[in-house]
Amino acid sequence: MSIRITLLLLLTAFFSIYAWKSWFVSLCGAILLMAVIQHPDFPQGIAGIQGANPWNLMFLSITLAWAVRRSEEGLEWDLPPIAGRMLLACLAVVVVGVIRLLLSDYPTGYTILQIISEFFVNTVKWVITSLLLFDACRTRRRAVIVLGIILGVYFLLAAQIIRWMPLSSIGDSGSDFTRRSYKVCQNEVGYNRVTLSMILAGASWAVLAVVPILKQNLHRFILLGAAGVIVLGQALTGGRTGYVTWLAVGLLLATLRWRKLLLLIPVALLVVGIGMPSVRERMLQGFGGTEGNFAVSASADEITSGRDVAWPAVIEKIGEAPWTGYGRLAMETSGTSDYLSAAYNEPFPHPHHAYLELWLDNGIVGLLLVISFFLYVVGHSFTYILVRDDPLICGIGCTAFCLVLALMIGAFGGQTFYPREGAVGMWAAIGLLLRVHVNSLHARDTGEPVFSDELPAKWFVNSVDDDEQEE
Repeated sequence: MSIRITLLLLLTAFFSIYAWKSWFVSLCGAILLMAVIQHPDFPQGIAGIQGANPWNLMFLSITLAWAVRRSEEGLEWDLPPIAGRMLLACLAVVVVGVIRLLLSDYPTGYTILQIISEFFVNTVKWVITSLLLFDACRTRRRAVIVLGIILGVYFLLAAQIIRWMPLSSIGDSGSDFTRRSYKVCQNEVGYNRVTLSMILAGASWAVLAVVPILKQNLHRFILLGAAGVIVLGQALTGGRTGYVTWLAVGLLLATLRWRKLLLLIPVALLVVGIGMPSVRERMLQGFGGTEGNFAVSASADEITSGRDVAWPAVIEKIGEAPWTGYGRLAMETSGTSDYLSAAYNEPFPHPHHAYLELWLDNGIVGLLLVISFFLYVVGHSFTYILVRDDPLICGIGCTAFCLVLALMIGAFGGQTFYPREGAVGMWAAIGLLLRVHVNSLHARDTGEPVFSDELPAKWFVNSVDDDEQEE
């Protein structure tokens, strides 16, 4: 067993025990560990028990400690009723989808226990993480800690990509670059490169959005450097959908809040285009051009990575049951995956389009229920993006906005709306945003501050008043 894995096991054991002293600290540790815990060498089970891996056991200990200790801490459950109803509706979609999968001729290789563990427990636990953070972040200090933890996860993921993906690869051909990035991301980081590209696309802008929280120029410069690391890490993934998502999120954030970023985006594109030819070639793959002395025609299959074949078949199958869908894993249970494999000799276990996946699985009803929640989050995050008298609230709003919007844009080319490991940072940001929303409503009614404590004036900007006093 490597030193890295041994250290991870010791950390999970420590946080499992420490949760009974401070479940909040252990929860922060558990979220931060998501940056490294997906390594293929990390144990995925204990004694052959499905789902009994060290991280899950740690999270179970944290959840139990929260359930026992929250009453002692005098915490009152104040989740907004509409958010609670929307989350329950999303839970119902998941439960119904899993039940329909269990009642169907589910794919060979799955047992009933595996289906329950993978498609119910492993889906719901990430949302529970969000709710625990919502319950915990009732002070300004805790909000800053969690915001730092969320962005720290993305920084560590990007740093690992840079560590294992040689910078010399930026001179490789697009196909060689893609193969190498796939191998590195899967074997050394533990996440799919397409997923990494999407989540890092929103994270780099989120880091820039929290720079105004810091007071000292040195700290701001360090944070700008962290954003640059995330951008470089994302570029090295080779995920084209993530590239487009990065551009779209940046343009929206700049248009809505920081117009100066509109000058940064063209500069960043120019630097990447000139300094990273492999990224440029990967982005333009399939659009034609020249290769040596030969002209290369455009290819829809290369541009869409085969999605031009999969999407029509999925849409046709949706048309047969548009209201109810087919249940979880509908690509396989409905025969769509087998059809595509036989007709085009290419496996498609999922539609490479999160909206179509949700529609195929759960029908238009399930699609609308789930998307409504994400639109609800984006709407509230937009409200706090415009806040100018408290950089922390604006930073939290921007973080949730960037991460959720990245998923909703990236969903057109892949991803999934079912919560999974790669989305834990986004769900954590959602929990933090809901806490800001509840506290803001309370502050509006009572005139009290949004958060009850202050931050050290040496490091952080608390409000516009601090700046005015400093001047």
